[in-house]
Amino acid sequence: MDEVRDALKAIAQSQTQLLSAVDSVSQRVSKLEEGQEATKNGAPGRSATPLVAGYSKTPPLLPADAGSQSPQSSPLSLTTSADAQSSFTSRIILTTYPKQIGIKPLPMDWGNPDPLKRGPVTVLRTASTVRRRNAIGAHGGSYSIYYALAMAAKELNADHRPDFTNTEPAVNIGPFPQWGDKKKIVAMDPWGHQVPWLFKDIMETENVDLRPTIAVTKAHMKLPELEESVRSGRLVPDGKVCISSSGELNVTKFAVEPVWYLPGVAERFGIDEGTLRRSLFEHTGGMYPELITRGDIKVFMPPIGGLTVYVFGDPANMSDPSKRLALRIHDECNGSDVFGSDICTCRPYLIFGIEEAVKEAQNGGSGVVIYFRKEGRALGEVTKYLVYNARKRGEDRASDYFKRTENIAGVKDMRFQALMPDILHWLGITKIDRMLSMSNMKHDAIVGQGIPIHERVELPESWIPADSRVEIDAKITAGYFTTGHRMTADELNAVQGRIWEE
Repeated sequence: MDEVRDALKAIAQSQTQLLSAVDSVSQRVSKLEEGQEATKNGAPGRSATPLVAGYSKTPPLLPADAGSQSPQSSPLSLTTSADAQSSFTSRIILTTYPKQIGIKPLPMDWGNPDPLKRGPVTVLRTASTVRRRNAIGAHGGSYSIYYALAMAAKELNADHRPDFTNTEPAVNIGPFPQWGDKKKIVAMDPWGHQVPWLFKDIMETENVDLRPTIAVTKAHMKLPELEESVRSGRLVPDGKVCISSSGELNVTKFAVEPVWYLPGVAERFGIDEGTLRRSLFEHTGGMYPELITRGDIKVFMPPIGGLTVYVFGDPANMSDPSKRLALRIHDECNGSDVFGSDICTCRPYLIFGIEEAVKEAQNGGSGVVIYFRKEGRALGEVTKYLVYNARKRGEDRASDYFKRTENIAGVKDMRFQALMPDILHWLGITKIDRMLSMSNMKHDAIVGQGIPIHERVELPESWIPADSRVEIDAKITAGYFTTGHRMTADELNAVQGRIWEE
Protein backbone atom coordinates (compact mmCIF):
# COMPACT_ATOMS: atom_id res chain seq x y z
CA MET A 1 0.00 0.00 0.00
CA ASP A 2 2.86 2.38 0.75
CA GLU A 3 4.20 1.88 -2.75
CA VAL A 4 0.77 2.63 -4.24
CA ARG A 5 0.43 5.80 -2.18
CA ASP A 6 3.91 6.92 -3.19
CA ALA A 7 3.11 6.27 -6.84
CA LEU A 8 -0.16 8.23 -6.65
CA LYS A 9 1.61 11.10 -4.91
CA ALA A 10 4.27 11.15 -7.64
CA ILE A 11 1.56 11.18 -10.33
CA ALA A 12 -0.25 14.06 -8.62
CA GLN A 13 2.97 16.06 -8.38
CA SER A 14 3.73 15.40 -12.04
CA GLN A 15 0.25 16.51 -13.06
CA THR A 16 0.58 19.71 -11.02
CA GLN A 17 3.88 20.47 -12.70
CA LEU A 18 2.38 19.70 -16.09
CA LEU A 19 -0.56 22.06 -15.50
CA SER A 20 1.82 24.82 -14.46
CA ALA A 21 3.87 24.22 -17.59
CA VAL A 22 0.73 24.33 -19.76
CA ASP A 23 -0.25 27.65 -18.19
CA SER A 24 3.20 29.06 -18.85
CA VAL A 25 3.20 27.88 -22.47
CA SER A 26 -0.36 29.20 -23.02
CA GLN A 27 0.62 32.63 -21.78
CA ARG A 28 3.69 32.67 -24.03
CA VAL A 29 1.63 31.59 -27.03
CA SER A 30 -0.90 34.37 -26.34
CA LYS A 31 1.90 36.93 -26.28
CA LEU A 32 3.42 35.56 -29.50
CA GLU A 33 0.04 35.67 -31.23
CA GLU A 34 -0.44 39.23 -30.05
CA GLY A 35 3.00 40.16 -31.38
CA GLN A 36 2.30 38.53 -34.74
CA GLU A 37 -1.00 40.37 -35.02
CA ALA A 38 0.70 43.63 -34.19
CA THR A 39 3.36 43.01 -36.85
CA LYS A 40 0.73 42.07 -39.40
CA ASN A 41 -1.43 45.15 -38.81
CA GLY A 42 1.35 47.54 -37.90
CA ALA A 43 -0.42 48.27 -34.62
CA PRO A 44 -0.90 46.61 -31.24
CA GLY A 45 -2.87 43.40 -31.74
CA ARG A 46 -6.38 42.92 -30.42
CA SER A 47 -7.31 39.55 -31.82
CA ALA A 48 -10.18 37.90 -30.04
CA THR A 49 -9.15 34.85 -28.01
CA PRO A 50 -11.81 32.56 -26.57
CA LEU A 51 -12.08 32.37 -22.82
CA VAL A 52 -12.98 28.96 -21.54
CA ALA A 53 -15.52 28.59 -18.75
CA GLY A 54 -14.41 25.67 -16.62
CA TYR A 55 -11.17 24.16 -15.45
CA SER A 56 -9.99 22.68 -18.74
CA LYS A 57 -8.61 24.45 -21.80
CA THR A 58 -11.32 23.19 -24.17
CA PRO A 59 -14.19 22.82 -24.86
CA PRO A 60 -16.01 25.78 -23.25
CA LEU A 61 -18.73 24.98 -20.75
CA LEU A 62 -21.75 26.95 -21.93
CA PRO A 63 -25.26 27.20 -20.49
CA ALA A 64 -27.41 24.08 -20.98
CA ASP A 65 -29.55 25.74 -23.65
CA ALA A 66 -26.66 27.46 -25.43
CA GLY A 67 -26.89 25.04 -28.36
CA SER A 68 -30.29 26.44 -29.33
CA GLN A 69 -28.99 29.99 -29.58
CA SER A 70 -27.43 31.56 -32.61
CA PRO A 71 -24.25 33.63 -32.09
CA GLN A 72 -26.29 36.76 -32.71
CA SER A 73 -28.80 35.91 -29.97
CA SER A 74 -26.24 34.79 -27.41
CA PRO A 75 -26.61 37.01 -24.33
CA LEU A 76 -22.88 36.99 -23.52
CA SER A 77 -19.75 36.63 -25.60
CA LEU A 78 -17.06 34.74 -23.71
CA THR A 79 -14.24 36.37 -25.65
CA THR A 80 -11.70 39.04 -24.89
CA SER A 81 -8.80 40.66 -26.66
CA ALA A 82 -5.39 39.05 -26.42
CA ASP A 83 -3.88 41.93 -24.50
CA ALA A 84 -6.74 41.86 -21.99
CA GLN A 85 -6.40 38.10 -21.62
CA SER A 86 -2.85 38.55 -20.42
CA SER A 87 -4.33 39.92 -17.18
CA PHE A 88 -5.94 36.56 -16.39
CA THR A 89 -4.98 32.93 -15.96
CA SER A 90 -5.17 30.93 -19.18
CA ARG A 91 -8.67 29.59 -18.45
CA ILE A 92 -11.75 30.81 -16.62
CA ILE A 93 -12.01 28.89 -13.38
CA LEU A 94 -15.67 29.01 -12.42
CA THR A 95 -15.15 26.73 -9.45
CA THR A 96 -12.91 23.99 -8.12
CA TYR A 97 -13.43 20.77 -6.21
CA PRO A 98 -11.62 18.91 -3.44
CA LYS A 99 -8.95 16.46 -4.66
CA GLN A 100 -9.19 17.87 -8.18
CA ILE A 101 -6.01 17.36 -10.17
CA GLY A 102 -3.67 20.28 -9.60
CA ILE A 103 -5.58 21.57 -6.55
CA LYS A 104 -3.40 21.49 -3.46
CA PRO A 105 -4.38 24.05 -0.80
CA LEU A 106 -1.79 25.22 1.68
CA PRO A 107 -2.53 23.56 5.03
CA MET A 108 -4.86 25.51 7.32
CA ASP A 109 -5.39 24.52 10.96
CA TRP A 110 -7.49 27.39 12.29
CA GLY A 111 -6.92 27.97 16.00
CA ASN A 112 -3.46 26.43 16.15
CA PRO A 113 -1.39 28.72 18.42
CA ASP A 114 1.72 28.19 16.28
CA PRO A 115 1.29 30.40 13.18
CA LEU A 116 3.49 28.17 11.01
CA LYS A 117 1.41 25.12 11.95
CA ARG A 118 -1.80 27.13 11.56
CA GLY A 119 -0.72 28.22 8.08
CA PRO A 120 -1.26 31.44 6.09
CA VAL A 121 -4.60 32.51 4.64
CA THR A 122 -4.23 32.11 0.86
CA VAL A 123 -6.98 33.56 -1.33
CA LEU A 124 -5.54 35.18 -4.49
CA ARG A 125 -6.34 33.69 -7.89
CA THR A 126 -3.08 34.65 -9.61
CA ALA A 127 -1.45 31.97 -11.76
CA SER A 128 1.13 31.05 -9.14
CA THR A 129 -1.33 30.94 -6.24
CA VAL A 130 -4.74 29.86 -7.53
CA ARG A 131 -4.15 26.13 -6.95
CA ARG A 132 -2.79 26.69 -3.44
CA ARG A 133 -5.73 28.71 -2.10
CA ASN A 134 -7.17 27.70 1.26
CA ALA A 135 -9.69 30.54 1.41
CA ILE A 136 -12.67 31.72 -0.64
CA GLY A 137 -13.34 35.37 -1.48
CA ALA A 138 -10.87 38.21 -1.98
CA HIS A 139 -8.69 40.70 -0.16
CA GLY A 140 -9.99 44.19 0.53
CA GLY A 141 -13.51 43.38 1.72
CA SER A 142 -15.96 45.65 -0.10
CA TYR A 143 -13.05 47.25 -2.00
CA SER A 144 -12.22 43.98 -3.76
CA ILE A 145 -14.51 45.06 -6.62
CA TYR A 146 -12.29 48.08 -7.29
CA TYR A 147 -9.30 45.75 -7.46
CA ALA A 148 -11.14 43.78 -10.15
CA LEU A 149 -11.94 47.00 -12.03
CA ALA A 150 -8.30 48.07 -11.89
CA MET A 151 -7.28 44.72 -13.37
CA ALA A 152 -9.90 44.91 -16.13
CA ALA A 153 -8.91 48.49 -17.02
CA LYS A 154 -5.22 47.45 -17.01
CA GLU A 155 -4.42 50.11 -14.43
CA LEU A 156 -2.91 47.36 -12.28
CA ASN A 157 -0.28 44.92 -13.48
CA ALA A 158 -1.47 41.35 -12.97
CA ASP A 159 2.06 40.35 -11.96
CA HIS A 160 2.41 43.05 -9.30
CA ARG A 161 3.46 41.90 -5.87
CA PRO A 162 3.63 44.38 -3.00
CA ASP A 163 6.97 45.56 -1.68
CA PHE A 164 6.51 45.31 2.10
CA THR A 165 9.72 47.16 2.98
CA ASN A 166 9.18 49.34 6.08
CA THR A 167 5.49 48.36 6.37
CA GLU A 168 5.89 46.43 9.63
CA PRO A 169 3.35 47.22 12.39
CA ALA A 170 4.12 50.50 14.17
CA VAL A 171 3.69 48.78 17.55
CA ASN A 172 3.95 45.19 18.69
CA ILE A 173 0.85 43.38 19.87
CA GLY A 174 0.40 39.85 21.17
CA PRO A 175 0.43 37.02 20.68
CA PHE A 176 -2.23 36.32 23.27
CA PRO A 177 -3.74 32.96 24.27
CA GLN A 178 -7.00 34.00 22.57
CA TRP A 179 -5.23 33.84 19.18
CA GLY A 180 -5.01 30.07 19.53
CA ASP A 181 -8.65 29.56 20.50
CA LYS A 182 -10.89 28.81 17.49
CA LYS A 183 -13.94 29.58 19.62
CA LYS A 184 -12.83 33.14 20.43
CA ILE A 185 -11.56 34.43 17.08
CA VAL A 186 -13.62 33.42 14.03
CA ALA A 187 -14.03 36.70 12.10
CA MET A 188 -10.44 37.88 11.55
CA ASP A 189 -6.99 36.41 11.02
CA PRO A 190 -5.05 36.85 14.29
CA TRP A 191 -1.77 36.64 12.38
CA GLY A 192 -2.94 38.97 9.60
CA HIS A 193 -0.57 41.81 10.58
CA GLN A 194 2.56 39.64 10.32
CA VAL A 195 1.94 37.76 7.08
CA PRO A 196 4.87 39.04 4.93
CA TRP A 197 7.37 38.31 7.69
CA LEU A 198 5.98 35.19 9.37
CA PHE A 199 5.40 33.41 6.08
CA LYS A 200 8.31 34.79 4.05
CA ASP A 201 9.82 31.34 3.48
CA ILE A 202 6.50 29.94 2.25
CA MET A 203 6.05 32.88 -0.12
CA GLU A 204 9.49 32.29 -1.61
CA THR A 205 9.69 28.47 -1.69
CA GLU A 206 6.05 27.90 -2.74
CA ASN A 207 5.92 31.00 -5.00
CA VAL A 208 2.57 32.05 -3.53
CA ASP A 209 1.29 35.60 -3.18
CA LEU A 210 0.25 36.30 0.41
CA ARG A 211 -1.10 39.62 1.72
CA PRO A 212 -1.70 41.13 5.18
CA THR A 213 -5.27 41.55 6.43
CA ILE A 214 -4.30 43.83 9.32
CA ALA A 215 -2.15 46.97 9.33
CA VAL A 216 -0.98 48.99 12.34
CA THR A 217 0.13 52.62 12.22
CA LYS A 218 0.38 55.81 14.31
CA ALA A 219 -1.19 59.20 13.66
CA HIS A 220 -2.48 62.48 15.08
CA MET A 221 -6.22 63.10 15.35
CA LYS A 222 -7.88 66.52 15.18
CA LEU A 223 -11.61 67.04 15.65
CA PRO A 224 -13.28 70.46 16.13
CA GLU A 225 -15.27 69.30 19.15
CA LEU A 226 -12.08 68.35 20.99
CA GLU A 227 -10.85 71.94 20.85
CA GLU A 228 -14.06 72.88 22.67
CA SER A 229 -13.39 70.03 25.12
CA VAL A 230 -10.05 71.65 25.99
CA ARG A 231 -11.56 75.14 26.25
CA SER A 232 -14.27 73.91 28.59
CA GLY A 233 -11.74 72.04 30.74
CA ARG A 234 -13.11 68.55 30.09
CA LEU A 235 -9.79 67.65 28.41
CA VAL A 236 -6.42 68.87 29.65
CA PRO A 237 -3.41 68.75 27.29
CA ASP A 238 -0.65 66.58 28.75
CA GLY A 239 1.80 66.55 25.84
CA LYS A 240 1.50 62.78 25.46
CA VAL A 241 -2.08 61.78 24.67
CA CYS A 242 -3.67 65.22 24.21
CA ILE A 243 -0.75 67.14 22.77
CA SER A 244 -2.07 70.67 22.17
CA SER A 245 -4.63 73.26 23.18
CA SER A 246 -6.51 72.52 19.94
CA GLY A 247 -7.33 69.05 21.27
CA GLU A 248 -4.91 67.27 18.93
CA LEU A 249 -4.44 63.64 19.98
CA ASN A 250 -1.82 60.94 19.61
CA VAL A 251 -3.41 57.70 18.43
CA THR A 252 -2.41 54.20 17.36
CA LYS A 253 -4.61 52.76 14.61
CA PHE A 254 -5.34 49.17 13.57
CA ALA A 255 -7.14 48.46 10.26
CA VAL A 256 -8.68 45.00 10.03
CA GLU A 257 -10.18 43.15 7.05
CA PRO A 258 -12.80 40.46 7.72
CA VAL A 259 -11.59 36.86 7.53
CA TRP A 260 -14.25 34.33 8.53
CA TYR A 261 -13.68 30.82 9.82
CA LEU A 262 -16.98 29.42 8.59
CA PRO A 263 -17.54 26.66 11.20
CA GLY A 264 -16.94 29.20 13.97
CA VAL A 265 -19.17 31.84 12.40
CA ALA A 266 -21.97 29.31 11.99
CA GLU A 267 -21.64 28.27 15.62
CA ARG A 268 -21.86 31.89 16.81
CA PHE A 269 -25.19 32.26 14.99
CA GLY A 270 -26.51 28.91 16.13
CA ILE A 271 -26.80 27.47 12.62
CA ASP A 272 -25.03 24.67 10.79
CA GLU A 273 -22.16 25.40 8.43
CA GLY A 274 -24.04 24.08 5.39
CA THR A 275 -26.91 26.51 5.94
CA LEU A 276 -24.46 29.40 6.29
CA ARG A 277 -22.61 28.46 3.09
CA ARG A 278 -25.84 28.05 1.12
CA SER A 279 -27.19 31.40 2.28
CA LEU A 280 -23.93 33.24 1.55
CA PHE A 281 -23.89 31.71 -1.94
CA GLU A 282 -27.56 32.28 -2.77
CA HIS A 283 -27.84 35.82 -1.43
CA THR A 284 -24.69 37.21 -3.03
CA GLY A 285 -25.98 36.32 -6.48
CA GLY A 286 -23.96 33.11 -6.59
CA MET A 287 -20.78 35.17 -6.41
CA TYR A 288 -18.72 32.45 -4.71
CA PRO A 289 -19.55 28.94 -6.03
CA GLU A 290 -16.75 27.42 -3.96
CA LEU A 291 -18.85 28.02 -0.88
CA ILE A 292 -20.83 25.06 -2.24
CA THR A 293 -18.20 23.01 -4.07
CA ARG A 294 -15.29 23.36 -1.66
CA GLY A 295 -16.43 22.09 1.72
CA ASP A 296 -12.79 21.41 2.51
CA ILE A 297 -12.03 25.17 2.50
CA LYS A 298 -13.18 26.61 5.81
CA VAL A 299 -12.05 30.24 5.45
CA PHE A 300 -14.03 32.97 3.66
CA MET A 301 -13.02 36.59 3.06
CA PRO A 302 -16.41 38.29 2.58
CA PRO A 303 -17.01 41.45 0.48
CA ILE A 304 -18.00 43.57 3.48
CA GLY A 305 -16.50 46.48 5.37
CA GLY A 306 -13.92 45.88 8.06
CA LEU A 307 -13.12 47.82 11.20
CA THR A 308 -10.61 50.30 12.62
CA VAL A 309 -9.30 50.40 16.17
CA TYR A 310 -8.20 53.74 17.66
CA VAL A 311 -6.05 53.33 20.78
CA PHE A 312 -5.20 56.23 23.09
CA GLY A 313 -2.26 55.77 25.43
CA ASP A 314 0.17 52.84 25.50
CA PRO A 315 -1.35 49.95 23.47
CA ALA A 316 0.27 47.50 25.91
CA ASN A 317 -2.15 48.73 28.59
CA MET A 318 -5.13 47.19 26.75
CA SER A 319 -4.13 43.67 27.76
CA ASP A 320 -2.86 44.54 31.23
CA PRO A 321 -5.55 43.55 33.75
CA SER A 322 -4.06 45.92 36.32
CA LYS A 323 -4.82 48.92 34.05
CA ARG A 324 -8.27 50.44 33.65
CA LEU A 325 -9.82 50.35 30.18
CA ALA A 326 -12.54 52.54 28.66
CA LEU A 327 -14.12 51.26 25.43
CA ARG A 328 -16.44 52.65 22.80
CA ILE A 329 -17.78 50.23 20.15
CA HIS A 330 -19.16 52.40 17.33
CA ASP A 331 -20.98 51.35 14.17
CA GLU A 332 -20.61 53.57 11.11
CA CYS A 333 -23.07 56.40 10.48
CA ASN A 334 -21.81 58.53 7.61
CA GLY A 335 -24.53 61.16 7.89
CA SER A 336 -23.84 61.94 11.54
CA ASP A 337 -20.21 60.85 12.05
CA VAL A 338 -18.88 62.77 9.04
CA PHE A 339 -21.52 65.35 8.09
CA GLY A 340 -23.09 66.15 11.45
CA SER A 341 -26.73 65.17 10.85
CA ASP A 342 -28.68 65.68 14.08
CA ILE A 343 -31.32 63.00 13.50
CA CYS A 344 -29.31 60.53 15.61
CA THR A 345 -26.82 60.49 18.48
CA CYS A 346 -24.00 58.81 16.53
CA ARG A 347 -21.45 61.64 16.27
CA PRO A 348 -22.15 62.97 19.77
CA TYR A 349 -21.60 59.50 21.24
CA LEU A 350 -18.47 59.03 19.10
CA ILE A 351 -16.97 62.32 20.33
CA PHE A 352 -18.00 61.57 23.91
CA GLY A 353 -16.42 58.12 23.59
CA ILE A 354 -13.15 59.58 22.28
CA GLU A 355 -13.08 62.18 25.06
CA GLU A 356 -13.63 59.57 27.79
CA ALA A 357 -11.09 57.21 26.20
CA VAL A 358 -8.48 59.97 26.23
CA LYS A 359 -9.17 60.72 29.89
CA GLU A 360 -8.69 57.06 30.80
CA ALA A 361 -5.39 56.94 28.92
CA GLN A 362 -4.20 60.13 30.65
CA ASN A 363 -4.95 58.50 34.00
CA GLY A 364 -2.54 55.67 33.17
CA GLY A 365 -5.05 53.26 31.68
CA SER A 366 -6.15 52.60 28.14
CA GLY A 367 -8.78 54.22 25.93
CA VAL A 368 -10.09 52.34 22.90
CA VAL A 369 -12.60 53.27 20.20
CA ILE A 370 -13.48 50.59 17.63
CA TYR A 371 -15.23 51.72 14.45
CA PHE A 372 -17.14 49.08 12.46
CA ARG A 373 -18.29 49.61 8.85
CA LYS A 374 -21.95 48.75 9.40
CA GLU A 375 -23.71 51.74 7.87
CA GLY A 376 -27.37 52.14 8.77
CA ARG A 377 -27.40 49.20 11.20
CA ALA A 378 -25.82 47.19 8.35
CA LEU A 379 -28.93 47.84 6.24
CA GLY A 380 -27.09 50.40 4.13
CA GLU A 381 -27.53 54.11 3.56
CA VAL A 382 -30.23 53.79 0.87
CA THR A 383 -32.47 51.84 3.23
CA LYS A 384 -31.70 54.31 6.02
CA TYR A 385 -32.77 57.28 3.90
CA LEU A 386 -35.96 55.53 2.85
CA VAL A 387 -36.72 55.07 6.53
CA TYR A 388 -35.99 58.77 7.15
CA ASN A 389 -38.49 59.67 4.44
CA ALA A 390 -41.15 57.42 5.93
CA ARG A 391 -40.53 58.95 9.35
CA LYS A 392 -40.58 62.58 8.25
CA ARG A 393 -43.63 62.16 6.00
CA GLY A 394 -45.42 60.59 8.96
CA GLU A 395 -45.53 61.94 12.47
CA ASP A 396 -41.99 60.73 13.34
CA ARG A 397 -42.95 59.46 16.78
CA ALA A 398 -40.63 57.42 19.01
CA SER A 399 -43.36 54.79 19.39
CA ASP A 400 -43.09 54.02 15.64
CA TYR A 401 -39.29 54.30 15.37
CA PHE A 402 -38.47 50.61 14.85
CA LYS A 403 -41.70 49.88 12.95
CA ARG A 404 -40.64 52.30 10.18
CA THR A 405 -37.44 50.33 9.65
CA GLU A 406 -39.13 46.93 9.80
CA ASN A 407 -41.75 48.02 7.24
CA ILE A 408 -39.00 48.70 4.69
CA ALA A 409 -36.17 46.33 5.58
CA GLY A 410 -38.13 43.50 7.18
CA VAL A 411 -35.86 43.66 10.22
CA LYS A 412 -34.95 46.48 12.58
CA ASP A 413 -31.23 45.75 12.83
CA MET A 414 -28.76 43.57 10.89
CA ARG A 415 -25.55 44.45 12.72
CA PHE A 416 -25.64 41.12 14.54
CA GLN A 417 -23.02 41.77 17.21
CA ALA A 418 -22.11 38.08 17.59
CA LEU A 419 -18.81 38.54 15.70
CA MET A 420 -17.91 41.91 17.22
CA PRO A 421 -16.03 40.63 20.33
CA ASP A 422 -13.35 38.93 18.20
CA ILE A 423 -11.38 42.17 17.95
CA LEU A 424 -11.41 42.45 21.75
CA HIS A 425 -9.95 38.96 22.05
CA TRP A 426 -7.32 39.83 19.46
CA LEU A 427 -6.32 42.98 21.37
CA GLY A 428 -5.86 40.88 24.49
CA ILE A 429 -8.70 42.63 26.34
CA THR A 430 -9.98 40.50 29.23
CA LYS A 431 -12.21 43.03 31.03
CA ILE A 432 -13.81 46.42 30.39
CA ASP A 433 -13.90 48.92 33.22
CA ARG A 434 -16.04 51.53 31.47
CA MET A 435 -18.24 50.57 28.50
CA LEU A 436 -19.12 53.76 26.63
CA SER A 437 -22.26 52.37 25.05
CA MET A 438 -25.92 51.94 25.94
CA SER A 439 -26.48 49.08 23.46
CA ASN A 440 -27.86 45.91 25.01
CA MET A 441 -26.82 43.89 21.92
CA LYS A 442 -23.18 44.96 22.24
CA HIS A 443 -23.16 44.40 25.99
CA ASP A 444 -24.65 40.91 25.71
CA ALA A 445 -22.28 39.89 22.90
CA ILE A 446 -19.19 40.95 24.87
CA VAL A 447 -20.27 39.41 28.17
CA GLY A 448 -21.35 36.27 26.30
CA GLN A 449 -17.78 35.89 25.11
CA GLY A 450 -16.48 35.88 28.67
CA ILE A 451 -15.35 39.53 28.92
CA PRO A 452 -16.86 41.22 32.00
CA ILE A 453 -18.09 44.83 31.85
CA HIS A 454 -17.76 46.63 35.18
CA GLU A 455 -19.52 49.91 34.36
CA ARG A 456 -21.82 51.07 31.58
CA VAL A 457 -21.72 54.77 30.70
CA GLU A 458 -24.68 56.36 28.93
CA LEU A 459 -24.55 59.46 26.76
CA PRO A 460 -25.18 62.54 28.95
CA GLU A 461 -28.46 64.35 28.30
CA SER A 462 -26.62 67.54 27.34
CA TRP A 463 -25.02 65.71 24.37
CA ILE A 464 -28.32 64.57 22.82
CA PRO A 465 -29.57 66.69 19.84
CA ALA A 466 -33.26 67.59 20.02
CA ASP A 467 -34.22 65.78 16.80
CA SER A 468 -32.52 62.57 17.97
CA ARG A 469 -34.81 62.18 20.99
CA VAL A 470 -37.01 59.94 18.82
CA GLU A 471 -34.12 57.54 18.28
CA ILE A 472 -32.65 57.48 21.79
CA ASP A 473 -35.97 57.27 23.64
CA ALA A 474 -37.16 54.44 21.37
CA LYS A 475 -33.90 52.54 21.96
CA ILE A 476 -34.03 53.01 25.73
CA THR A 477 -37.60 51.71 25.78
CA ALA A 478 -36.49 48.73 23.66
CA GLY A 479 -33.76 47.78 26.15
CA TYR A 480 -30.84 50.21 25.87
CA PHE A 481 -29.05 50.86 29.15
CA THR A 482 -30.07 53.88 31.21
CA THR A 483 -29.92 54.98 34.82
CA GLY A 484 -32.83 57.27 34.13
CA HIS A 485 -36.50 56.95 33.33
CA ARG A 486 -37.98 54.39 30.90
CA MET A 487 -41.00 55.82 29.18
CA THR A 488 -44.46 54.37 29.18
CA ALA A 489 -46.20 53.72 25.86
CA ASP A 490 -48.11 56.99 26.14
CA GLU A 491 -44.96 58.96 26.95
CA LEU A 492 -43.12 57.37 24.02
CA ASN A 493 -45.98 58.24 21.68
CA ALA A 494 -45.64 61.89 22.71
CA VAL A 495 -41.99 62.11 21.63
CA GLN A 496 -42.00 63.59 18.13
CA GLY A 497 -39.20 64.59 15.79
CA ARG A 498 -38.78 67.66 13.63
CA ILE A 499 -40.64 67.69 10.32
CA TRP A 500 -38.93 68.79 7.09
CA GLU A 501 -40.56 72.20 7.05
CA GLU A 502 -39.18 73.17 10.46
